[in-house]
Amino acid sequence: MKTQKLSSGTTMPALGLGTWKSEPEAVYGAVRTAIDVGYRHIDCAAIYQNEEEIGRALTDAFAAGDVKREEMWVTSKLWNDSHAPEHVQRALKRSLKRLQLDYLDLYLIHWPVALRHGVDLPRGPEDFLSLSTIPLASTWAAMLEVDEQGLVREVGVSNFSKRKIEQVRDATGRTPAVNQIELHPYLQQDELLEACKDMSVAVTAYSPLGSPDSAAMLGREDRILLTKHPTIVEIAETHEATTGQVLIAWALARGTSVIPKSINPERIAENWGARDLALTPRDMSAIASLDNHQRMVDGGFWFVGETYSPRTLWDE
Repeated sequence: MKTQKLSSGTTMPALGLGTWKSEPEAVYGAVRTAIDVGYRHIDCAAIYQNEEEIGRALTDAFAAGDVKREEMWVTSKLWNDSHAPEHVQRALKRSLKRLQLDYLDLYLIHWPVALRHGVDLPRGPEDFLSLSTIPLASTWAAMLEVDEQGLVREVGVSNFSKRKIEQVRDATGRTPAVNQIELHPYLQQDELLEACKDMSVAVTAYSPLGSPDSAAMLGREDRILLTKHPTIVEIAETHEATTGQVLIAWALARGTSVIPKSINPERIAENWGARDLALTPRDMSAIASLDNHQRMVDGGFWFVGETYSPRTLWDE
């Protein structure tokens, strides 16, 4: 099994199952299938609203002897309404209860965005809190506390820029173990990837296939789907692989972990097969030429009022 080594020396399975947009009634079967196929890494989040079903799937898999708890890597994320230090542990314990676990392997700050407590999704500017009101450093310090209490094995961040990672590191003396960010051939983020490497921050790639199923939800039009791009199609045909496998293999070849989402049993197994696909230097060079810095998840849902903007969110 391919793994990714974290700064602590801990190893994390490099290929995991993503669960964003997986409906509760379908995610149970997806997790059980993934474990049967060989996955040992499940990526969750409180806001996905399917942790209870994932917890039931994990519990049933443990009881059936399909896998042991210590063989699994389970990630979840702190939602934006719980950034205040007094809310971090409570939010974590709610996720643990839903997942029926005693600890998480990795807990991430989901977004560098703060909302009023109790607000899942903002309806207007009044639902936002500025990062001067609740600094990321104070949230990160509370994350370190739950780590010290043994409720998590590792703590990290998601959707953080180089500047924001440096801010929390400089304020606390502790660098996040992982930064989970959108990565695919249209958004390769080489500079951020290199910066994370320099800071010993492992990177997990989300939306590795370009998140085609989020287009309608996010009001986005995809001109050429990554899975249909002629370059990706040609490479897939050369290797007798699928385009999805090529995109996942590309993420693994860059040294990132990757969490493709699926609820389809055949696709879950197909994605798992990507770990055996070896892309050539020529393949990697051809894929590198596709970068156009196109975000599929651009954070536009946070740009309500003046508290957050593309510049303040991404620092670019």
